Amino acid sequence: MAIPAKIQNDLRQFQRLQQELQSTSQQRLQMDLKLREVTHTLEELKSLPEDATIYRPIGSLIVKAKSRKEVEELLTEEKETLEIRHKALERQENHLKERYTTMQKEISEALQAAGVPVSGGSQG
Repeated sequence: MAIPAKIQNDLRQFQRLQQELQSTSQQRLQMDLKLREVTHTLEELKSLPEDATIYRPIGSLIVKAKSRKEVEELLTEEKETLEIRHKALERQENHLKERYTTMQKEISEALQAAGVPVSGGSQG
């Protein structure tokens, strides 16, 4: 049985939404890893003595930091930025999941209405 053109178009949009959701989820996971790494680095840094020699990356170079405080401030700023990005990605991912679920239901109903057999498939 032929699938109506509108439903075919909806299926293409659904596939793009699926790819966008996967990409956003991957970005959020990467951001989560970076955030954990920075948090762990900050914890380790605080356990070092004040006069410890510390190096920090600048691009592809590693240079001696002026002070532990300088590195702590940079890492704290980076952590705050990562937290903001992480929250934004979480919101975007949740929005995409909602759209995904809604669209999945609409396409399934449209296919059934058009008399096209629909398999159970996996949800979300």
